[in-house]
Amino acid sequence: MPHDHSHQDPGHREGNGRVHGPADTPTPTHGHTHGHGHHQGPGTDFDWDALAAHLEREAELRASAVTEAARWLRGLLDGVAVDRVLDVGSGPGVIAGLLADAFPSAEVVAVDQSAALLDRARARSAGRITTQQADLPDDFTALGAADLIWSANAIHHLGDQQAALTALAGALRPGGLLAVVERGLPARFLPRDLGLGRPGLQARLDAAHEDTFSGMRAELPGSVATVEDWPAMLAAAGLVPSGTRTFLADRPAPLDGPAREYLHVSLARRRDQLAEQLDADDRAVLDALLDPEAPTGILTRPDAFYLTAVTVHTARAAGAR
Repeated sequence: MPHDHSHQDPGHREGNGRVHGPADTPTPTHGHTHGHGHHQGPGTDFDWDALAAHLEREAELRASAVTEAARWLRGLLDGVAVDRVLDVGSGPGVIAGLLADAFPSAEVVAVDQSAALLDRARARSAGRITTQQADLPDDFTALGAADLIWSANAIHHLGDQQAALTALAGALRPGGLLAVVERGLPARFLPRDLGLGRPGLQARLDAAHEDTFSGMRAELPGSVATVEDWPAMLAAAGLVPSGTRTFLADRPAPLDGPAREYLHVSLARRRDQLAEQLDADDRAVLDALLDPEAPTGILTRPDAFYLTAVTVHTARAAGAR
């Protein structure tokens, strides 16, 4: 279970609620990937190293926003002994490591369905975090009690979002905090007018992606239509809302190589998953952006940047310790 924006990208959660990874990334599923254009049936070989590298790059691009958010959470938990922190939907563990930096006295547990991604999390953590393999929603009750639960862009991959929040709320110790990262704003990384095709390509990609995301939600097992008022949903889970804040991840142009490689992979996935929803001109522009040799390509053009907004909704469990 990794992390994602805007809603954020539906990319790497499995249709049965098994979650792992940031936006734009497909996950092997039980025969379908909810509009991500990558059909991975049971038993299909999957390049977990490539997936983990992509998820790591995405999390690293957002690290400044998450670090600032973690400082805010630490302030909200002032006076509470934070002994155990869960990152539910951790993917390869980048965010879990940042949470360990913010709460150095706590046991930080990366929770994900993927054993391969948890292996990656352990390798990169140098013993600073522990891991727990879990299928969601089936294994909610096996997570154990925690003082802080962080879940980024995982809840929207579960059919009954309200039930998922209620289950996470039940794992909080008295006075504990649930931090849910959902929505925010889609990433921006190109000028409105690229000098290629019609201006506004990213807005059209976002619109097509929203349709894909809605289709993904409708296909989830046990899907329940919900007004996505996250503070109200946290309150309905029996918690006391304690604030919502949005944090920017801002990487101005020119980008470094790893950031460009992340954007190249993301655009390739969008080109694949949205091909039928885009007109021929927009597909041609995407092909030009993906050309590794062209000066107009995302790997070389000097105006590529990365800007996104990460929105964190928080709520407290009643009681004190």
